[in-house]
Amino acid sequence: MILDDKTPDRPQIDYPTNWGFKLIGRDKDSLLKCIKEAMGEKEHKCDLGNRSKTGKFHSYNASCSVNSEEERNRIFKYFEDHDDVDMVI
Repeated sequence: MILDDKTPDRPQIDYPTNWGFKLIGRDKDSLLKCIKEAMGEKEHKCDLGNRSKTGKFHSYNASCSVNSEEERNRIFKYFEDHDDVDMVI
């Protein structure tokens, strides 16, 4: 759902829910290690995504079940603050 000036409220998300994260970085092995660190023992899926034309950037698609907005935001923040992650969506 896209929020704009005609959307008065945030979308309603019912937890637990499966949530996906796309991570982009320069080293695919470091990205994979970061995902494993963030997820810990949590069951998750992780698939190698795209590589830039020049081979400079790689992406991974990671997903897991999150039990709350706080948990979802905590995982996102971990990725966002990690030195090996250039972008997380």
